[in-house]
Amino acid sequence: MGLGAYITALDLGSTKTCVLICQLSEKSKLGVAGLGVAESKGWRKGIIVNLDSAVLSVKKAVEAAEDAAGVSVDSAYIGVGGPHIRGVNSRGALPLGARSREVTSEDVRRVFEIAKGVSMPPDRTLVYAKPQEYLLDSQNGIRHPLRMVGSRLEVNVHLVTGSTVAHENVVSAVQGTGIKVEDTVFEALAAAESCLTADERELGAALIDIGGGSSDLVVYCKGSVRQTAVIPVGGEHFTNDIAVGLRTPIPEAEKMKLAWGERDPDKPEGAELEVPSVGERPTRVVSYAKLSEIIEPRAAELLELTQAELARSGLEKQLGAGVVLAGGGAKLGGLVALAEQTLGLPVRLGCPAGIEKMTDQLSDPAYATVVGLAIYGHHLRLLRDSHDTSLSARLWGLLRGKNS
Repeated sequence: MGLGAYITALDLGSTKTCVLICQLSEKSKLGVAGLGVAESKGWRKGIIVNLDSAVLSVKKAVEAAEDAAGVSVDSAYIGVGGPHIRGVNSRGALPLGARSREVTSEDVRRVFEIAKGVSMPPDRTLVYAKPQEYLLDSQNGIRHPLRMVGSRLEVNVHLVTGSTVAHENVVSAVQGTGIKVEDTVFEALAAAESCLTADERELGAALIDIGGGSSDLVVYCKGSVRQTAVIPVGGEHFTNDIAVGLRTPIPEAEKMKLAWGERDPDKPEGAELEVPSVGERPTRVVSYAKLSEIIEPRAAELLELTQAELARSGLEKQLGAGVVLAGGGAKLGGLVALAEQTLGLPVRLGCPAGIEKMTDQLSDPAYATVVGLAIYGHHLRLLRDSHDTSLSARLWGLLRGKNS
């Protein structure tokens, strides 16, 4: 198979860098070919602060994935996130003429361009834009206006913008390895591709992708994205709290966070853990209860900030499918139950799916974004191929008409 038969996804996180190579079967099914994971270097609070270190992390992950798949990567779909991301809704309008007429594909394209053409400062760049619904002569709720009749076409669009510098640094980190960037995708939207069903998006659902430096939020209702936001709390904040509270090195604090999350729920919190101290001080012993006193306030902060964002969207009463927690931080013990209590909504853990030959490792919530990026790339590939086939058919029809 040629390189066109493969799709590569690249998730640059603040704690780990993941590369997933997927192969397309003859039936256009997507299957896992190779996975590469490397520790992320050069990141701080969800933003690249050392480009050379970030490039090196990408290289290591890419090489591991290439070895596993037995192919070379030349292009990839990239996830972007972090505290610099902002979401906003916009509307565009296009008069169709004094008299009603059919809406054409060119009308749909033009009104969409008008809606996403909002004025942005030079330090902001457009990451994502997608229609929510169309309105024709004030009739709302229209999803596909093509060939419908009216005199004024409008569209509501959701836009995701990011810091130009932060976005360009992510792109540069990938291009620095010789890989072409096919497209950049907001990480929560990618995670939703692998963790939310079509029914959940239709009924109303929120997905929280809990990363290292921050947590990304996306809200769906009636099948469309209604709000995106970034909450400035992630897994690293839990780790730092433990390190400071117990005066232990960061690597040891990370181990303790994982141990707390993986502990047996039936095990009494009076059970104890050994805590290595900083420097040459002797090892100490603390209980799970003490660890809970450090971790739970940060979890409460994350969920309260999420609740505030949902309230700001005005859709908290329309989330019939509840909330899905994805990302590595979602596995923190007791977080699902605490989220249900805080948000007053059903909450589940988001385990990625949608690709054939997935291993248990890839089915982990920590890989929701990279799996979703591959699915997103696959959808775009199918859409492009369908468009090319349709265009070829029209051109062939024109040629036949000229020659007949």
